[in-house]
Amino acid sequence: MIRNYSKELDALIEKNKAQGIVPKLMLHACCACCASYVLEYLSPYFDIYLLYCNPNITEKDEYDYRFSELKRLVLEMPLNREVKIVECEYTPDEYLSAVKGLENEPERGSRCSVCFEMRLKTTALFAKKYGCDYFATTLTISPLKNSSIINSIGESVESSGVTYLATDFKKKNGYKRSIELSKEYSLYRQDYCGCVFSKQK
Repeated sequence: MIRNYSKELDALIEKNKAQGIVPKLMLHACCACCASYVLEYLSPYFDIYLLYCNPNITEKDEYDYRFSELKRLVLEMPLNREVKIVECEYTPDEYLSAVKGLENEPERGSRCSVCFEMRLKTTALFAKKYGCDYFATTLTISPLKNSSIINSIGESVESSGVTYLATDFKKKNGYKRSIELSKEYSLYRQDYCGCVFSKQK
């Protein structure tokens, strides 16, 4: 049976609302564009820590610029709750070591799965450190990424006491809305995921 991640998330939100619960969420963000709609959607229902953890971005200037855009978005966007930004250590060498031997894999292949796992493992650790109830990622908003694969990896790296929040943010016109918000806030929209391999394609 194919899971409907969007309906699952909506059901959880409704359940929490009915019980008056506002859970803490560690949300991994790849960039401001992808985060825009996700923050608009989730900020009424979660206390969000926004984690910038992207060792796959192999150029430091690119990494810094995407982070500056993310911080600007959080400052300028009228969100329902305060969103706290967390930056993990920038470790591109660890990413390159992790994908060694997979350099020639196609986009959306096994190299990408290794990358997802790296970032989601770190997000799970930060979620536990900050006492969050859930962790999730904005990556599922991209029409170029397989939400089932991302969610499967996320659920496999859950740590004790912290639950992975399966999502498919591209549903309900989420990707379209992210484009609208990107234009509204004049956000930088990169044309590659961040790694040197995707830039070469």
